[in-house]
Amino acid sequence: MFEAMATAGEMRLAIMFAGIAVVLLTGALFGRIAKSVRQPVVIGEIAAGIVLGPSVLGLLPGNPTGHLFPADVRPLLSAVSQVGLILFMFMVGWDFERSEIRRRFGTVAGVSLTSVAFAFGLGVLAASLLYRHHDTVDGKQIPFAAFATFLGAAMSVTAFPVLARILADHRLTGTRVGTLALASAAMDDVLAWCLLAYVSALVTSGGDPTGLAVVAVRSAVYIAVMLLVARPLLRAAVWRFAGREQWRTLLAVLSAGVLLSAWATTWIGIHAIFGAFLFGVITPREPVHLLVEHVRTPLNQISLFLMPVFFIVTGLGVDIGALTGSQYAELALILLVACAGKLLGSIVPARLAGLPWREAGTLGLLMNTRGLTELIILNAAVSLGVLDGQMFTMMVLMALFTTALAGPLLPRPGPGRPSREILLDAAPPPVPHAGASSGTGYRPRARRE
Repeated sequence: MFEAMATAGEMRLAIMFAGIAVVLLTGALFGRIAKSVRQPVVIGEIAAGIVLGPSVLGLLPGNPTGHLFPADVRPLLSAVSQVGLILFMFMVGWDFERSEIRRRFGTVAGVSLTSVAFAFGLGVLAASLLYRHHDTVDGKQIPFAAFATFLGAAMSVTAFPVLARILADHRLTGTRVGTLALASAAMDDVLAWCLLAYVSALVTSGGDPTGLAVVAVRSAVYIAVMLLVARPLLRAAVWRFAGREQWRTLLAVLSAGVLLSAWATTWIGIHAIFGAFLFGVITPREPVHLLVEHVRTPLNQISLFLMPVFFIVTGLGVDIGALTGSQYAELALILLVACAGKLLGSIVPARLAGLPWREAGTLGLLMNTRGLTELIILNAAVSLGVLDGQMFTMMVLMALFTTALAGPLLPRPGPGRPSREILLDAAPPPVPHAGASSGTGYRPRARRE
């Protein structure tokens, strides 16, 4: 019997390995197709996840999706994807551009807060119309406050890593609109994470005010410990191990710290991604070039290898064929609300700040990209039991649509300098990375394309 169990376990691992191989190859293929049509690679990878799921491959005779990714293997795939997700969120926190927010705080705050307020308000309004059709998940009723706050947060987010890649592809990185978009997206995402943390606490506490207060107190203590205790210890450890060139030890310390921080936020009652992100924020950026070569690059390669598994886990939950006629009307509402909230919320404050219409429109399109960040929020909501299958499918399609929209609509500058309409010679030079030494000119590449 033990041998039979061991053989069954080995077969599950073997099937998982084969499934991951298919995921990597399909993601690479679709990524190349996406780049050929002026889309970020992440669009192709998300599409690959949907194609390998029940929406496309699962419709073929014999259900190939069920054979490639059987039910008893999916928990293993989910575990692998979570490791990749935690590392990715750590890298996002490590690359968080605080200096760009400080440099133009007034304009950035105006664009960010207005875009979040517009998108959040419209999201809550849409939630009031959608709630009665999606108020129950796995037999449990979702509190309206949790559903509405989540939908508002999902509408508010901008995909910072994807945005950085779009700016590079369209030669907007050194422009006023590009710098403003990056800084505003960074602030948007922090606000969206805070809203999602509230949803996590609300669901974990069951809506009980006492339980919610316990989660809030634990969160405050955790943040204080991370900022006042963990950050100086981490700074000392980084310089010590870097000075002795003990890179393997430093990698082990940082990886363990990320996982322990993710465990801590899970225990507190908020999602593990918050622990990984905050650990990245407090991780020292100096010595820049040594950390890039010996720490960032290895961790980034691991994340790039594991993240396609995250897309297939997401794709397995997307079933477009399960949507009914009325739900296509709901999808249209979600798309309208998502685009209107971000476009209006970005264009209005940009115009008030003195940007011409063309730049303001470009900023609105950039802020409307949601990409991978949206998928992270959606998967967190599913794990919390806030979304049913149909809402998850519609929200993933919204993330795909709003991210793909930027490519064909953004201005296409010629080779060399960006187009005159979007490059202001009086604009300040590109802001170096928050941890970069003066004169290094170092800016890390976006972690995801």
